[in-house]
Amino acid sequence: MLDYSEEAERYDASRGGEPRAAAAADAVLGLVPPTARSLLDVACGTGIVTRRLAAGRPAMRVTGVDLTHAMARHAAARLPGAVVLADSRRLPFRDGEFDAVSSVWLLHLLPGSADVGTVVAQCARVLRPGGVWITTVDKAASHNVGSDIDAVLASRPRRPARDEASVVEASAVEHGLIPAGRARFAGRGQGRSPLRTVADLRRGWFVTLPPGEPLAESFATRLARLPDQDGPRPDPWFTLRAFRKPPLG
Repeated sequence: MLDYSEEAERYDASRGGEPRAAAAADAVLGLVPPTARSLLDVACGTGIVTRRLAAGRPAMRVTGVDLTHAMARHAAARLPGAVVLADSRRLPFRDGEFDAVSSVWLLHLLPGSADVGTVVAQCARVLRPGGVWITTVDKAASHNVGSDIDAVLASRPRRPARDEASVVEASAVEHGLIPAGRARFAGRGQGRSPLRTVADLRRGWFVTLPPGEPLAESFATRLARLPDQDGPRPDPWFTLRAFRKPPLG
């Protein structure tokens, strides 16, 4: 698992920067009702997407929350006075405080299925009746674009996907939310090259392939034999799902 305190300094540059952030924010805002006046961005990271959510809806109060101090520090520089350091499993906000809640690239990082349920419950709790929760699903699958890199890595060990769409929907329904739409957006600038994938292997990007282990090095060797070592393969496409909290009565 990556250390996001160390990752904070290079996070944006290594994940598509502003073009990817713009695509993500536009897709999220497309699912936020135009009447929304407040939004909580859970696991806001460096705030690169959060800032765009705020800029895209000037009349909407946007708050970010993140567990990692280094990430929250970057976010606070982008959204002064609007970022809170807290765990998504224990959100420090009142019931029904927000018209919309977003959690982009969060659920796949959670250690267990119980944690997913806890986060969904918290997002539902702070959402007002009639409000919408928006989250990414199937992140790992999004990175499989059918490239030669994917073919090499196809046999790698995998852990259960915490953010599988059917699992997320079941948890949302369990906590009183109903499906309310979906969207897709390109992970601009995230198309991997063989060289980049080897570098990711050796810094612990793939959680089931610890750096330095023989299996990880075996995959690195095979990746190094691919053509066009510097050439990025196609960008991934990410999926958003929206869920609405029914109005009272």
